[in-house]
Amino acid sequence: MADTFNYRIDHHGSLVRPAELTAARAAGDPEALKEAETAAVEEAVILQRKLRSTVVTDGDHPREDFRGAVLGTVSGFRRTDEAGPDGLVRWVAESLPKVNGPLLPDYGSRLTGLTVIAPKATLPSPAYLAATTYQDGLGVTSARELGEALAEIVRAEIALLVSQGVRLIQLNNPLLLDQVAADPAAAPGALSFEDALAVDALAVRLDERPEGVRIGVAPGWAAPAAVDRGRAERLYTAVPADRWVLPFDQGTEAEVDLVRALPEERDFCLGVVDATRPELEDVDTVMSRIDPLEAFKDLEDAAVSPSRGFADVADRPLLSAEDQRRKLVLVETVARYCWGNEF
Repeated sequence: MADTFNYRIDHHGSLVRPAELTAARAAGDPEALKEAETAAVEEAVILQRKLRSTVVTDGDHPREDFRGAVLGTVSGFRRTDEAGPDGLVRWVAESLPKVNGPLLPDYGSRLTGLTVIAPKATLPSPAYLAATTYQDGLGVTSARELGEALAEIVRAEIALLVSQGVRLIQLNNPLLLDQVAADPAAAPGALSFEDALAVDALAVRLDERPEGVRIGVAPGWAAPAAVDRGRAERLYTAVPADRWVLPFDQGTEAEVDLVRALPEERDFCLGVVDATRPELEDVDTVMSRIDPLEAFKDLEDAAVSPSRGFADVADRPLLSAEDQRRKLVLVETVARYCWGNEF
């Protein structure tokens, strides 16, 4: 991929929310919250620019969690008082979703007005949303039908973001890696593995894609204990994403297997530092995990990032802001070890 270098130093999108933003959200004043969100996004862009990231996001600062672009703007869903096994507030689908406007209003224009660095946007995958919000008897015929309706919405949003200058869009489906395990449990959520692949494939198919645009999928935050190569290959073949964002921070054979199963023409982004613990990795240890990949993958098609978002849920950051900064600096350092001063 000739232009992969444009997005070598990546991150998943969500960043630790500033205290001022958290306080404004708790206070409940819409005008004050809007001002705090604007200031937080500007500070997030400055931070990413200083850290020499090759893409920038808005840090997910305007959203409650990584699903917010859809659940906060699309009708048909109801928030409940329950929490799922992952700790996220549970939403349920009561009808097929209807769009009330852009999922990420003015996203591209806002970021391109702040920096010349390529904007990146993250969205929840339609298969993930369908698997976690479908409930039998609430008005939607099947999880597959819900997922296909969401896929059309997400695909339209991807096209809109691209038209605004966004050059990297990442879909998050934290459930997929559980389904490529050597001994997978029952499908998490309401979608089978095959239905999940079909739904997410619908979302990433963009008929006309300007040069330099990449659509990525993050299939999970941690590799399973062992990988079924056949199921992993089906995942990569069925979902025609340009880039796969894979965990690579534990040094396990399963992490290597996830990379080995990738088709030759796909980009991959390695989540090389653990975004869940503050201890900083040793750069030589990280490089010792990456170097053997050259035996079977062209590292010119690779990028590096943390293993997951730092604050996929706004009020549950995984690290402090300072620990987050140190991790991102290490990602930038690893990129320079791998590709020199091409940035």
